[in-house]
Amino acid sequence: MPSGKAMLPGVGVFGTGSTARVLVPLLQAEGFEVQALWGRSEEEARSLAKELGIPFHTSRSDDVLLHQDVDLVCIYIPPSMTRQIAVKALGIGKNVVCEKAATAVDSFKMVTAARYYPQLLSMMGNTLRFLPAFVAMRQRLAEGYVGDIQVCDVRVYGPSLLDQSYGWTCEELMGGGGLHTAGSAIIDLLSYLTGTRAHRVHGLLRTFVQQNNLIRGIRRVTSDDFCFFQMLMGGSGSSAVCSTVTLNFNMPGTFVHEVMVVGSAGRLVVRGTELYGQRNESKCEELLLADHSGVAPAAKEMPLPHRQGLSSMVKALRQSFQAHEERRSWSRGPVASAPTFEDGLYVQTVVEAVKQSSNSGEWVCVEIMSQEPDPNQNLCEALQRNKN
Repeated sequence: MPSGKAMLPGVGVFGTGSTARVLVPLLQAEGFEVQALWGRSEEEARSLAKELGIPFHTSRSDDVLLHQDVDLVCIYIPPSMTRQIAVKALGIGKNVVCEKAATAVDSFKMVTAARYYPQLLSMMGNTLRFLPAFVAMRQRLAEGYVGDIQVCDVRVYGPSLLDQSYGWTCEELMGGGGLHTAGSAIIDLLSYLTGTRAHRVHGLLRTFVQQNNLIRGIRRVTSDDFCFFQMLMGGSGSSAVCSTVTLNFNMPGTFVHEVMVVGSAGRLVVRGTELYGQRNESKCEELLLADHSGVAPAAKEMPLPHRQGLSSMVKALRQSFQAHEERRSWSRGPVASAPTFEDGLYVQTVVEAVKQSSNSGEWVCVEIMSQEPDPNQNLCEALQRNKN
């Protein structure tokens, strides 16, 4: 058992899905005590709490947030619910690690809350930033392995993301679909690797499977199962990094996760959890970082790159909290590479720009929200038009 257990905060976990099932044992293995579990129903919460040895379970969010032994809240629930829990958690003094929100407006509200409480940890849970292969890739890029970065090319292929029954994963407006689920992590990762952000995007979304044996009748799937998008990142004109991303979740069988960065002097590519590289003058590719983790391949709900990244993220969290005597205090160093809520807002803004481009067929500029829109704006505009 890692040392310093007494200094680690008690953890409250929101969610009973695949991520929570993987996360809780990882937290426990690193010495965190998972004190409370929230599920959408009492039955879900009770079943998983019993299975994972969690002493308290509930379907009432406040029961976890106000639990006296919970100082760190991990939120892995449907995107439409994330903002409400994250903002409330920060407001009552809890550290937060959470998944993406459903909209840019929700993300902006989370950013505002994080700015109010800068002493608290507020971290987006994109585990790919912590995957050793991507940490090594970023280091090699900084050292000039590929020269000037020119092109990023990403392919993520896998089986359907839909749940066994009709739910949020089927609904585009609730944050379902490949772009929101997998694309968000890729958008954030490319910004982390290149040190740049997208300023223009062009995309195409499709829903090839609108009904299946379990989802039929009057109900139809609106979330995308195929997405292709391009991003111009960093500089303008010919100095911009050209990124292409293809996401296809109509591929039963082997999960494919490949991220390639090509530059003036060579290329780097992460296939799964291993890093390869080839310089222009070299005749063959070299293995730069092998996978020695010994982690067995996980189920389709948690592909291996995300599973290993989650493990590395939990280790970084332990190191961050262990650096202080006070349970709620944390050190920025071990989690310095983690995406912030501001990064989450940027990613959600890009996602919505890609959706807009798919609808219009045109390139769309990425404009990050600087103030929350007036909820009555549409009504005000309509009244103004009527006056005229």
